[in-house]
Amino acid sequence: MSSTRRNFLGSAGTAAAATLLTGTATSSTAHAAATPAGNADAADTTTARNNILQVDTDMRANYDKLRANVLQQLGPVIVVENGMQGGHYTLVHQGQQFIEEPISQVFQLAKSIAHVPLGIFSVIAPSLAPTVPAGQTNMDARDLQLVAYAGPNNTDWITPLQTFATDLDTARRTLEQADLPTDLKVSCAHILDAGLTYINDITRRRTFDMPGFQKFTGQIADDIKTNMYWAAKVQIEAVKDLFGRWKNKVGANAWHELYVVVLSMWTTSELNQNSIIIKHLMDKDMADSHLIDLVCESPSVPNAVHVALDNLARIVMDNIAAEMVFSKDQQLADALKGKPDLLSQEILTLLGDTNAPATAAALNACPFHTKTKAKQALINA
Repeated sequence: MSSTRRNFLGSAGTAAAATLLTGTATSSTAHAAATPAGNADAADTTTARNNILQVDTDMRANYDKLRANVLQQLGPVIVVENGMQGGHYTLVHQGQQFIEEPISQVFQLAKSIAHVPLGIFSVIAPSLAPTVPAGQTNMDARDLQLVAYAGPNNTDWITPLQTFATDLDTARRTLEQADLPTDLKVSCAHILDAGLTYINDITRRRTFDMPGFQKFTGQIADDIKTNMYWAAKVQIEAVKDLFGRWKNKVGANAWHELYVVVLSMWTTSELNQNSIIIKHLMDKDMADSHLIDLVCESPSVPNAVHVALDNLARIVMDNIAAEMVFSKDQQLADALKGKPDLLSQEILTLLGDTNAPATAAALNACPFHTKTKAKQALINA
Protein backbone atom coordinates (compact mmCIF):
# COMPACT_ATOMS: atom_id res chain seq x y z
CA MET A 1 0.00 0.00 0.00
CA SER A 2 1.55 3.31 -1.01
CA SER A 3 1.98 5.97 1.64
CA THR A 4 0.53 9.44 1.39
CA ARG A 5 1.29 12.55 3.31
CA ARG A 6 -2.06 13.63 4.61
CA ASN A 7 -5.02 11.29 4.91
CA PHE A 8 -3.02 8.05 5.07
CA LEU A 9 0.68 8.34 5.85
CA GLY A 10 1.36 4.64 6.00
CA SER A 11 2.70 2.83 9.01
CA ALA A 12 3.62 5.07 11.94
CA GLY A 13 6.36 2.61 12.78
CA THR A 14 8.16 3.61 9.58
CA ALA A 15 7.29 7.29 9.71
CA ALA A 16 10.91 8.37 9.89
CA ALA A 17 11.57 6.77 6.51
CA ALA A 18 9.32 9.18 4.60
CA THR A 19 11.21 11.86 2.68
CA LEU A 20 10.57 15.04 0.75
CA LEU A 21 10.12 13.22 -2.55
CA THR A 22 8.71 10.00 -1.04
CA GLY A 23 11.90 8.20 -2.03
CA THR A 24 13.37 5.34 -0.07
CA ALA A 25 17.08 5.23 0.66
CA THR A 26 18.77 2.55 -1.39
CA SER A 27 22.17 0.93 -1.23
CA SER A 28 24.88 2.76 -3.12
CA THR A 29 26.46 -0.61 -3.80
CA ALA A 30 23.33 -1.78 -5.63
CA HIS A 31 23.29 1.39 -7.72
CA ALA A 32 26.94 1.10 -8.61
CA ALA A 33 26.84 -2.58 -9.47
CA ALA A 34 26.05 -2.08 -13.12
CA THR A 35 29.02 -1.17 -15.31
CA PRO A 36 28.15 1.56 -17.83
CA ALA A 37 28.71 1.20 -21.54
CA GLY A 38 31.99 2.46 -22.99
CA ASN A 39 35.47 2.42 -21.52
CA ALA A 40 34.75 4.11 -18.16
CA ASP A 41 36.77 2.64 -15.34
CA ALA A 42 34.51 0.71 -12.94
CA ALA A 43 36.12 2.30 -9.86
CA ASP A 44 35.65 5.79 -11.28
CA THR A 45 32.04 5.00 -12.07
CA THR A 46 31.44 3.82 -8.52
CA THR A 47 33.01 6.98 -7.11
CA ALA A 48 31.00 9.20 -9.44
CA ARG A 49 27.77 7.48 -8.56
CA ASN A 50 28.49 7.67 -4.86
CA ASN A 51 29.16 11.39 -5.27
CA ILE A 52 25.74 11.73 -6.86
CA LEU A 53 24.07 9.76 -4.07
CA GLN A 54 25.78 11.96 -1.50
CA VAL A 55 23.63 14.84 -2.74
CA ASP A 56 20.51 12.98 -1.66
CA THR A 57 22.14 12.01 1.64
CA ASP A 58 22.83 15.68 2.30
CA MET A 59 19.29 16.59 1.36
CA ARG A 60 17.88 14.07 3.80
CA ALA A 61 20.07 15.35 6.61
CA ASN A 62 18.99 18.94 5.95
CA TYR A 63 15.37 17.87 5.66
CA ASP A 64 15.49 15.99 8.97
CA LYS A 65 17.04 18.98 10.72
CA LEU A 66 14.35 21.29 9.38
CA ARG A 67 11.62 18.83 10.37
CA ALA A 68 12.93 18.59 13.93
CA ASN A 69 12.84 22.38 14.24
CA VAL A 70 9.41 22.72 12.63
CA LEU A 71 8.10 20.11 15.07
CA GLN A 72 8.95 22.47 17.93
CA GLN A 73 6.74 25.18 16.40
CA LEU A 74 3.59 23.07 16.11
CA GLY A 75 0.48 23.93 18.06
CA PRO A 76 -2.29 23.76 18.84
CA VAL A 77 -2.43 20.10 17.85
CA ILE A 78 -4.69 17.35 19.17
CA VAL A 79 -3.36 13.80 18.90
CA VAL A 80 -5.94 11.01 19.14
CA GLU A 81 -5.01 7.41 19.84
CA ASN A 82 -7.85 5.02 19.13
CA GLY A 83 -8.24 2.29 21.70
CA MET A 84 -10.60 0.11 23.68
CA GLN A 85 -11.47 3.05 25.93
CA GLY A 86 -12.73 5.02 22.91
CA GLY A 87 -9.85 7.42 22.55
CA HIS A 88 -6.77 8.79 24.31
CA TYR A 89 -6.62 12.54 23.58
CA THR A 90 -3.59 14.82 23.92
CA LEU A 91 -3.71 18.59 23.35
CA VAL A 92 -0.32 20.10 22.52
CA HIS A 93 -0.47 23.85 23.15
CA GLN A 94 2.16 26.43 24.04
CA GLY A 95 4.73 23.85 25.01
CA GLN A 96 2.37 21.89 27.25
CA GLN A 97 0.48 18.63 26.87
CA PHE A 98 -3.03 18.12 28.26
CA ILE A 99 -4.15 14.49 28.33
CA GLU A 100 -7.65 13.04 28.75
CA GLU A 101 -9.55 9.80 28.20
CA PRO A 102 -12.99 11.40 28.22
CA ILE A 103 -15.31 8.64 27.01
CA SER A 104 -17.65 6.93 29.47
CA GLN A 105 -17.00 3.26 30.24
CA VAL A 106 -20.42 2.54 28.77
CA PHE A 107 -18.59 2.70 25.42
CA GLN A 108 -16.41 -0.27 26.37
CA LEU A 109 -19.21 -2.18 28.07
CA ALA A 110 -21.53 -1.94 25.07
CA LYS A 111 -18.79 -3.02 22.66
CA SER A 112 -17.63 -5.83 24.94
CA ILE A 113 -20.97 -7.65 24.79
CA ALA A 114 -21.45 -6.83 21.11
CA HIS A 115 -18.21 -8.76 20.54
CA VAL A 116 -19.67 -12.04 21.79
CA PRO A 117 -20.27 -13.46 18.27
CA LEU A 118 -16.76 -12.44 17.23
CA GLY A 119 -15.38 -14.15 20.33
CA ILE A 120 -17.15 -17.39 19.43
CA PHE A 121 -16.08 -17.11 15.80
CA SER A 122 -12.44 -16.69 16.83
CA VAL A 123 -12.53 -20.07 18.60
CA ILE A 124 -14.43 -22.12 16.04
CA ALA A 125 -13.15 -20.55 12.79
CA PRO A 126 -10.13 -22.86 12.33
CA SER A 127 -12.49 -25.87 12.41
CA LEU A 128 -14.92 -24.60 9.80
CA ALA A 129 -15.47 -26.59 6.63
CA PRO A 130 -13.13 -24.86 4.13
CA THR A 131 -15.74 -24.72 1.36
CA VAL A 132 -17.93 -21.69 0.77
CA PRO A 133 -21.60 -22.66 1.24
CA ALA A 134 -24.00 -22.11 -1.63
CA GLY A 135 -25.35 -18.58 -1.67
CA GLN A 136 -22.36 -16.99 0.10
CA THR A 137 -21.47 -14.79 -2.85
CA ASN A 138 -19.56 -12.23 -0.78
CA MET A 139 -17.13 -14.73 0.75
CA ASP A 140 -13.73 -15.32 -0.83
CA ALA A 141 -12.91 -19.02 -1.12
CA ARG A 142 -9.19 -18.63 -0.52
CA ASP A 143 -9.78 -16.41 2.53
CA LEU A 144 -12.00 -19.11 4.00
CA GLN A 145 -9.34 -21.77 3.40
CA LEU A 146 -6.77 -19.64 5.22
CA VAL A 147 -9.05 -19.13 8.23
CA ALA A 148 -10.33 -22.73 8.35
CA TYR A 149 -6.82 -24.13 8.49
CA ALA A 150 -7.60 -27.03 10.87
CA GLY A 151 -10.70 -28.31 9.10
CA PRO A 152 -13.92 -29.75 10.55
CA ASN A 153 -12.58 -33.15 11.63
CA ASN A 154 -11.41 -32.14 15.09
CA THR A 155 -12.86 -30.97 18.41
CA ASP A 156 -10.02 -28.71 19.56
CA TRP A 157 -12.49 -25.85 19.79
CA ILE A 158 -14.67 -27.37 22.53
CA THR A 159 -12.55 -26.66 25.63
CA PRO A 160 -11.65 -23.03 24.79
CA LEU A 161 -15.26 -22.37 23.83
CA GLN A 162 -16.47 -23.73 27.18
CA THR A 163 -13.96 -21.46 28.91
CA PHE A 164 -15.37 -18.50 27.00
CA ALA A 165 -18.88 -19.59 27.98
CA THR A 166 -17.89 -19.42 31.64
CA ASP A 167 -17.08 -15.73 31.25
CA LEU A 168 -20.31 -15.13 29.36
CA ASP A 169 -22.27 -16.80 32.14
CA THR A 170 -20.54 -14.72 34.83
CA ALA A 171 -21.27 -11.51 32.91
CA ARG A 172 -24.91 -12.54 32.49
CA ARG A 173 -25.42 -13.31 36.19
CA THR A 174 -24.00 -9.91 37.25
CA LEU A 175 -25.52 -7.84 34.43
CA GLU A 176 -28.17 -6.27 36.68
CA GLN A 177 -25.49 -4.73 38.87
CA ALA A 178 -23.62 -3.07 35.97
CA ASP A 179 -25.84 0.06 36.10
CA LEU A 180 -26.50 0.20 32.36
CA PRO A 181 -29.26 2.10 30.55
CA THR A 182 -32.36 -0.09 30.38
CA ASP A 183 -32.39 -0.80 26.65
CA LEU A 184 -28.65 -1.48 26.64
CA LYS A 185 -29.06 -3.89 29.54
CA VAL A 186 -31.82 -5.72 27.65
CA SER A 187 -29.77 -6.01 24.46
CA CYS A 188 -26.75 -7.27 26.41
CA ALA A 189 -28.92 -9.90 28.08
CA HIS A 190 -30.23 -11.08 24.71
CA ILE A 191 -26.71 -11.34 23.24
CA LEU A 192 -25.33 -13.22 26.25
CA ASP A 193 -28.30 -15.60 26.41
CA ALA A 194 -28.11 -16.35 22.70
CA GLY A 195 -24.36 -16.88 22.88
CA LEU A 196 -24.64 -19.30 25.79
CA THR A 197 -27.45 -21.21 24.10
CA TYR A 198 -25.44 -21.55 20.89
CA ILE A 199 -22.29 -22.65 22.70
CA ASN A 200 -24.18 -25.22 24.79
CA ASP A 201 -25.84 -26.59 21.68
CA ILE A 202 -22.73 -27.07 19.53
CA THR A 203 -20.55 -28.37 22.38
CA ARG A 204 -23.26 -30.91 23.25
CA ARG A 205 -23.44 -32.05 19.63
CA ARG A 206 -19.65 -31.63 19.20
CA THR A 207 -20.20 -30.18 15.75
CA PHE A 208 -21.23 -26.93 14.09
CA ASP A 209 -21.52 -25.38 10.66
CA MET A 210 -21.54 -21.93 9.10
CA PRO A 211 -25.32 -21.72 8.47
CA GLY A 212 -25.98 -22.54 12.12
CA PHE A 213 -23.62 -19.82 13.30
CA GLN A 214 -25.22 -17.32 10.95
CA LYS A 215 -28.67 -18.25 12.27
CA PHE A 216 -27.44 -17.52 15.80
CA THR A 217 -26.00 -14.11 14.85
CA GLY A 218 -29.07 -13.21 12.82
CA GLN A 219 -31.23 -13.56 15.93
CA ILE A 220 -29.26 -10.89 17.78
CA ALA A 221 -28.57 -8.48 14.92
CA ASP A 222 -30.88 -5.79 16.34
CA ASP A 223 -29.41 -6.20 19.82
CA ILE A 224 -25.91 -5.65 18.46
CA LYS A 225 -27.13 -2.48 16.75
CA THR A 226 -28.50 -1.26 20.09
CA ASN A 227 -25.09 -1.75 21.66
CA MET A 228 -23.48 0.07 18.75
CA TYR A 229 -25.92 2.95 19.24
CA TRP A 230 -24.92 3.36 22.88
CA ALA A 231 -21.20 3.14 22.13
CA ALA A 232 -21.54 5.84 19.46
CA LYS A 233 -23.79 8.01 21.65
CA VAL A 234 -21.46 8.23 24.64
CA GLN A 235 -18.43 8.73 22.42
CA ILE A 236 -19.99 11.65 20.55
CA GLU A 237 -21.14 13.31 23.76
CA ALA A 238 -17.73 12.97 25.41
CA VAL A 239 -15.72 14.24 22.44
CA LYS A 240 -18.07 17.21 21.97
CA ASP A 241 -17.64 18.15 25.60
CA LEU A 242 -13.86 17.77 25.45
CA PHE A 243 -13.48 19.84 22.30
CA GLY A 244 -15.70 22.55 23.74
CA ARG A 245 -13.47 22.83 26.82
CA TRP A 246 -10.24 22.74 24.81
CA LYS A 247 -11.55 25.35 22.37
CA ASN A 248 -12.08 27.70 25.30
CA LYS A 249 -8.57 26.92 26.53
CA VAL A 250 -6.76 27.76 23.28
CA GLY A 251 -9.08 30.54 22.08
CA ALA A 252 -11.11 30.89 18.89
CA ASN A 253 -8.27 32.27 16.74
CA ALA A 254 -5.81 29.52 17.61
CA TRP A 255 -8.58 26.92 17.33
CA HIS A 256 -9.18 27.94 13.74
CA GLU A 257 -5.63 26.80 12.91
CA LEU A 258 -5.94 23.58 14.92
CA TYR A 259 -4.41 20.40 13.52
CA VAL A 260 -5.79 17.02 14.62
CA VAL A 261 -3.86 13.80 14.01
CA VAL A 262 -5.81 10.56 14.52
CA LEU A 263 -3.78 7.36 14.81
CA SER A 264 -5.58 4.15 13.90
CA MET A 265 -5.05 0.71 12.42
CA TRP A 266 -5.53 0.20 8.68
CA THR A 267 -8.71 -1.81 9.32
CA THR A 268 -10.38 1.20 10.96
CA SER A 269 -8.64 4.06 9.17
CA GLU A 270 -11.42 4.64 6.64
CA LEU A 271 -14.31 6.52 8.26
CA ASN A 272 -12.63 6.17 11.62
CA GLN A 273 -15.06 6.77 14.47
CA ASN A 274 -13.03 9.55 16.11
CA SER A 275 -12.27 11.24 12.80
CA ILE A 276 -15.96 11.37 11.88
CA ILE A 277 -16.87 13.07 15.15
CA ILE A 278 -13.91 15.45 15.14
CA LYS A 279 -14.56 16.64 11.60
CA HIS A 280 -17.91 18.00 12.77
CA LEU A 281 -16.24 19.87 15.64
CA MET A 282 -13.49 21.64 13.68
CA ASP A 283 -13.94 24.87 11.76
CA LYS A 284 -15.54 23.80 8.48
CA ASP A 285 -13.05 25.55 6.21
CA MET A 286 -10.12 23.79 7.92
CA ALA A 287 -11.31 20.25 8.60
CA ASP A 288 -10.39 18.80 5.18
CA SER A 289 -6.82 20.08 5.34
CA HIS A 290 -6.12 19.97 9.10
CA LEU A 291 -7.62 16.59 10.08
CA ILE A 292 -5.07 13.88 9.37
CA ASP A 293 -5.54 10.11 9.64
CA LEU A 294 -2.27 8.33 10.35
CA VAL A 295 -2.19 4.56 9.87
CA CYS A 296 -0.31 2.58 12.54
CA GLU A 297 0.53 -1.06 13.13
CA SER A 298 -1.58 -1.27 16.29
CA PRO A 299 -3.97 0.87 18.35
CA SER A 300 -1.22 1.52 20.91
CA VAL A 301 1.82 3.25 19.45
CA PRO A 302 4.91 3.94 21.58
CA ASN A 303 5.61 7.68 21.70
CA ALA A 304 2.38 8.30 19.82
CA VAL A 305 2.43 12.05 20.30
CA HIS A 306 5.96 12.32 18.90
CA VAL A 307 5.07 10.08 15.97
CA ALA A 308 2.04 12.26 15.20
CA LEU A 309 3.96 15.54 15.50
CA ASP A 310 6.88 14.21 13.44
CA ASN A 311 4.54 13.32 10.59
CA LEU A 312 2.64 16.59 10.94
CA ALA A 313 5.90 18.54 10.70
CA ARG A 314 6.60 16.72 7.44
CA ILE A 315 3.14 17.61 6.13
CA VAL A 316 3.53 21.29 7.01
CA MET A 317 6.96 21.43 5.38
CA ASP A 318 5.78 19.69 2.23
CA ASN A 319 2.87 22.10 1.89
CA ILE A 320 5.36 24.94 1.47
CA ALA A 321 8.03 22.95 -0.37
CA ALA A 322 5.49 21.80 -2.94
CA GLU A 323 4.65 25.34 -4.07
CA MET A 324 8.31 26.36 -4.15
CA VAL A 325 9.87 23.27 -5.76
CA PHE A 326 7.09 22.74 -8.30
CA SER A 327 6.07 26.36 -8.85
CA LYS A 328 5.53 25.70 -12.58
CA ASP A 329 3.59 22.45 -12.25
CA GLN A 330 0.56 22.57 -9.98
CA GLN A 331 -0.23 18.90 -10.51
CA LEU A 332 3.14 17.81 -9.14
CA ALA A 333 2.85 20.35 -6.34
CA ASP A 334 -0.49 18.89 -5.31
CA ALA A 335 0.93 15.38 -5.47
CA LEU A 336 3.74 16.33 -3.10
CA LYS A 337 1.38 17.77 -0.51
CA GLY A 338 -1.69 15.63 -1.13
CA LYS A 339 -2.78 12.01 -1.64
CA PRO A 340 -1.20 11.13 -5.02
CA ASP A 341 2.28 9.62 -5.03
CA LEU A 342 4.71 11.97 -6.74
CA LEU A 343 5.53 9.44 -9.46
CA SER A 344 1.96 8.27 -9.96
CA GLN A 345 1.25 10.20 -13.15
CA GLU A 346 4.50 9.18 -14.81
CA ILE A 347 3.98 5.52 -13.89
CA LEU A 348 0.37 5.52 -15.11
CA THR A 349 1.42 7.13 -18.38
CA LEU A 350 4.27 4.68 -18.98
CA LEU A 351 1.96 1.76 -18.21
CA GLY A 352 -0.56 3.10 -20.71
CA ASP A 353 -3.32 3.37 -18.11
CA THR A 354 -6.17 5.11 -19.90
CA ASN A 355 -7.98 5.59 -16.60
CA ALA A 356 -5.25 7.80 -15.14
CA PRO A 357 -6.82 10.67 -13.20
CA ALA A 358 -6.84 13.99 -14.98
CA THR A 359 -5.21 17.09 -13.59
CA ALA A 360 -8.57 18.39 -12.42
CA ALA A 361 -9.17 15.24 -10.41
CA ALA A 362 -5.75 15.54 -8.78
CA LEU A 363 -6.50 19.15 -7.88
CA ASN A 364 -9.79 18.12 -6.28
CA ALA A 365 -7.95 15.49 -4.24
CA CYS A 366 -5.51 18.03 -2.87
CA PRO A 367 -6.49 19.20 0.63
CA PHE A 368 -5.32 22.74 -0.15
CA HIS A 369 -7.78 23.11 -3.00
CA THR A 370 -10.53 21.43 -0.97
CA LYS A 371 -9.96 23.98 1.76
CA THR A 372 -9.99 26.83 -0.73
CA LYS A 373 -13.30 25.64 -2.20
CA ALA A 374 -14.78 25.36 1.28
CA LYS A 375 -13.77 28.91 2.11
CA GLN A 376 -15.28 30.18 -1.14
CA ALA A 377 -18.52 28.30 -0.39
CA LEU A 378 -18.73 30.00 3.00
CA ILE A 379 -18.19 33.40 1.40
CA ASN A 380 -20.88 32.73 -1.18
CA ALA A 381 -23.36 31.33 1.36
